[in-house]
Amino acid sequence: MAENRRLMHGSCTAVWQVLSDGFTYSDWVVGTSAIRDVDEAWPAVGSALHYRIGRGRLSHEGHTEVQSMEPGRRLELEAHAWPVGTARIDLRLEDAADGCLVTIVEHPNSGLGSLLHNPVGDLLLKVRNTETLRRLERLARQPSTAHRQAPQR
Repeated sequence: MAENRRLMHGSCTAVWQVLSDGFTYSDWVVGTSAIRDVDEAWPAVGSALHYRIGRGRLSHEGHTEVQSMEPGRRLELEAHAWPVGTARIDLRLEDAADGCLVTIVEHPNSGLGSLLHNPVGDLLLKVRNTETLRRLERLARQPSTAHRQAPQR
């Protein structure tokens, strides 16, 4: 299990706004190269976003489903990216004196990724998620009109 925390200088409302816009995930989730589609109900429980990871011949399509959600406070996801496998990601937001404390806990569940469920693999996830949280904060600090919008259907 890899756990990262970051005190973001901004409101939890602003961070939640980014989390609630599935089309922003390729902008802040390290490794996600493109968002292909987002269920209209995102981030309701059971909804999913569909993405591409990697580039060129090393790319693969996957999806992430919402497992549980507390609006403005918590988003628990399960990412599916065969053959890498699945991973459980828990994002928690807490009001703090200087902004919003964001915690991300990620652990591989199945597939090749589960082989990385060891101290070295956890360290790699921690490094990745340090950058992921940095990018999330950058987006949360932008005016809301700067966030991506869903393509016309």
